Amino acid sequence: MAFPTKTGKIHFSRDRGGFTLIELLVVMAIIATLLSIATPRYFHSIEKSKEVVLRQNLNTMRDALDKYYGDTGKYPATLDDLVTKKYIRSIPEDPVAGSTASWLTIAPDNSTKGGVYDVKSGALGNARNGTPYSEW
Repeated sequence: MAFPTKTGKIHFSRDRGGFTLIELLVVMAIIATLLSIATPRYFHSIEKSKEVVLRQNLNTMRDALDKYYGDTGKYPATLDDLVTKKYIRSIPEDPVAGSTASWLTIAPDNSTKGGVYDVKSGALGNARNGTPYSEW
C-alpha cells in the first residue's frame, strides 16, 4: 500500500496481509507428504474390510444352509430357497465381486439331498494372504 509521508515522498508499506509463494509451497509440500502416507493405508483398510465382510457373509449363508438341512433333511435347491423359507432375509452381496449373483454353489455328493451343499465366492483374484477368493 502506498501513502505519502510528511515530506511528500511516497512510502510503500511492507505490512501486507497474505502469504508468500514460498510459504504456500512449503504448506502444499507438507500436505502432499501427509497424503502420500495416508492414502495407501486408506486403500489397504478398504480391502481388509471387504475381506472381513466376505468371510461374515459366507459364514451366514453356510449357517443358514446347515439350519435348512437340519430342519428339512435336505439342502435347498437354490440360494433363493433360503430367502423364500426365511432362513435369511436376502442373499448377501459378495463385497469383493460386488454382486449377489456371483456366488458359486456346490452341490452335495448325493443329488437326492438337494442342490446347494456349500457356497463360495465367485470373485476373481487373491486375498491379502495369497489364497484365491474362490477357495474360501
